[in-house]
Parts: sequence; structure tokens; C-alpha cells
Amino acid sequence: MDVTIRELGGCTVARVAGRLDAASAADFDRDVDGCLSRGTRKLVLDFSALDYISSAGLRSVLGAMKRLRSAGGEVVVAGIAGMVKEVFAVSGVDTLLSVKATADEAAAGL
Repeated sequence: MDVTIRELGGCTVARVAGRLDAASAADFDRDVDGCLSRGTRKLVLDFSALDYISSAGLRSVLGAMKRLRSAGGEVVVAGIAGMVKEVFAVSGVDTLLSVKATADEAAAGL
């Protein structure tokens, strides 16, 4: 898994590539916590390059949502497709988070 952080229109965009699973969830959590410690309150999780997400990855995404909301912020997921989109739908996670087609669209809505 590789996470690239950038700023876009007053939001922090974390582009996650590869696999978000038990082996990489702790790194993802650390990256999100780093964003929070820098004052991020509007976070876009760009999953357009994410190939796979496991239940451990979903837990990390939900944990990120909870931590940001507790801090008065919001998370939007962008670019889910293929198997990742199917996992979000089957698990119901797509009903708990705002999901947008692109990171640009997500950032514009925050």
C-alpha cells in the first residue's frame, strides 16, 4: 500500500494505492492520524488506485471516519470501483460515508 497526501481546495486528499488489508491497516491509520495531528478536518480518501480492501481495511476506514467526526471533521471517499466498490456495497459501508466519483468532486463538496 502507498499513501500520497496532498492539499486540494482546503481539503486533505489521501490517495491510497495497492491493498488496504491487515498487513497495511496500521500504516493507513498512522497516515490518517498524521493528517489529524496537522489539523486536517476535511479528508478525502481517494481510492481510485486501491486494488483490494479487506475487513481490516474497512475497519480502518470506519475508524478514520469516527476520529475525524469526533474532532469536528468529515471524511469523503472517492473513486471506488470494481471489487472495492462491491465490498463497500456488500458491507454497507457505502451508506455510512459520503462517496463521490472523483477526489475533485469530493473536495468540492466538503
